[in-house]
Amino acid sequence: MFNGLKLALQYLLPKYALSRLAGWLAECRAGLFTQWLIRAFIRYYRVDMQEALLPQPSSYKTFNEFFTRHLRPEVRPMSGDDAGLVVPVDGTISQLGCIDEGRLVQAKGHDYQLDQLLAGDTQLVKTFQGGQFATLYLSPRDYHRVHMPCDGVLQQMIYVPGARFSVSPLTTQQVPNLFARNERVIIIFETAFGPVAQILVGAAIVGSIHVIWAGKVISWAGTITQWVYSPEEPLLLKRGSEMGYFKLGSTVINLFAPNRLSLASHLVCGQTIKLGESYAQRV
Repeated sequence: MFNGLKLALQYLLPKYALSRLAGWLAECRAGLFTQWLIRAFIRYYRVDMQEALLPQPSSYKTFNEFFTRHLRPEVRPMSGDDAGLVVPVDGTISQLGCIDEGRLVQAKGHDYQLDQLLAGDTQLVKTFQGGQFATLYLSPRDYHRVHMPCDGVLQQMIYVPGARFSVSPLTTQQVPNLFARNERVIIIFETAFGPVAQILVGAAIVGSIHVIWAGKVISWAGTITQWVYSPEEPLLLKRGSEMGYFKLGSTVINLFAPNRLSLASHLVCGQTIKLGESYAQRV
């Protein structure tokens, strides 16, 4: 009954208004209240602050400064050598596998279409049809910066407006086409493993999505917006380097072209993962 109420509220509550309010509160420098909020969040979600570059809660003047905290470099070493991909985030594997006949698994009993996820971009659909995917959920306690799984040259970025349903496991199991309905930023890199997509999915209470080359990603027109980057001035991001972050949490979906790589055999749904761990190998 309680889960049913939570799902009903996902449809009824003004999610954009709540997200704007949460974003405003998270940016407030509210002194003692901010410190109380940060410490309560750490206790409730059991956040390991010993991994943080600044472990003392008093080091953060706003909740967002805390939420987007940096980690000490040595706590997330990169696995292996450049011949393989590394996990780009801290989180949990929600789903992974093959993109079969243009469909991806969202949860048991729920599939959704690749072309819907990619906002109808036919060229991108052709690129990733028959390839592999992995959906990585970032819980509130996780580190919320997104890194590169391998060296990649930025090709394009697409902002897709949409809903802001929660991406918690409960909602993922119950709301059809969740990731194709939510607001998202699709980022395409050219790599030694073929084209790789990193899709940053917005959610309820997510203040904003940022990338290092453009800052906050938004379309003031509220429509699908595409940025194409010139090969004459390529932006190369190195394996393990930061490429963006969430202000409040969400999900990252990776898409990989067919016959180019194989996801690591030890990865399974529900598994906790850490940035820098082994992710995939060249076929």
